[in-house]
Amino acid sequence: MRTLTGITPSGTLHIGNYFGAMRPAIDAQKRGDCFYFIADYHSMTTVTDAAERRKNTMGIALDWLACGLDPKNSVFWRQSDVPEVCELMWMLGSLAPMGLMERAHSYKDKTAKGIEANFGLFAYPVLMAADILLYDVNRVPVGRDQKQHVEMTRDMAIKFNHTYGDTFVIPESEIRDEVAVIPGLDGQKMSKSYGNTIEIFGDEKALRKKIMGIVMDSRTPAEPKPDADKNLAVQLLKLFATPEVSADYENRLRVGGLGYGDLKKALFEHYWNHFTAARVRRAEFAANLDHVEVVLRDGAERARAVAEQVIGRARKASGLR
Repeated sequence: MRTLTGITPSGTLHIGNYFGAMRPAIDAQKRGDCFYFIADYHSMTTVTDAAERRKNTMGIALDWLACGLDPKNSVFWRQSDVPEVCELMWMLGSLAPMGLMERAHSYKDKTAKGIEANFGLFAYPVLMAADILLYDVNRVPVGRDQKQHVEMTRDMAIKFNHTYGDTFVIPESEIRDEVAVIPGLDGQKMSKSYGNTIEIFGDEKALRKKIMGIVMDSRTPAEPKPDADKNLAVQLLKLFATPEVSADYENRLRVGGLGYGDLKKALFEHYWNHFTAARVRRAEFAANLDHVEVVLRDGAERARAVAEQVIGRARKASGLR
């Protein structure tokens, strides 16, 4: 059973990335064959500064390794180090119906938020399909908002197989409902595009200020809050605290007597402590970037060994050789 996931190096990783994609994918190392990639081709739709892309790519490598990715038990590489993915994108895109592409929620959402429309943004689902199909992947851990793209991948693979013969493994999405979509500081889905993120790693003072700045309603600490389960700080606290601790804070808020300030302080402390060991590991990797480069190059070689077999099947089936 092979799983695959990747994150675009378009900025600093946040806890939405961690709980929605990284942790489920890293947990999968215990169960089977895992492939992870840094999606630097995807970043080209929004990032146009080369130095920024290089910095973000290395930052993501450090973050993944710090959070528990084990290159001895998985395959970890830069997307652009396996150029066969672009060839497969063209093969799939040549069969992808325009109607399918126009229904992509991500494209509609990003352009509605003011992100400039371009071909790369529109064709994102085809490149994502190539990312998945190139490695004979069985399962793809994704947030619920990405489920449609896995379904589109399945549609493209099925159409290619129907047109040219059995070529690709048909993947399934793997979604953990309790953390599929992580709320941001403003209550919307946590996203760099919305500027509402809590970073995994960063300056303690700045991150504390972010969390303490979460906007609450005007009710006093003494007032009961029957809707405590909908409180943003309570929802985020559940990610970091034990069920017993988070339930205690929720109940205290519900009956009255717990101030929002104290709740946000508790949220920060549990969040900060959750990543203590990861911060130590990240500093160690950052002090040895040559080792990180070796890890990525080795991963690319292992990934490309699989990609060459799959692209060979696709070329043969489609009459390209």
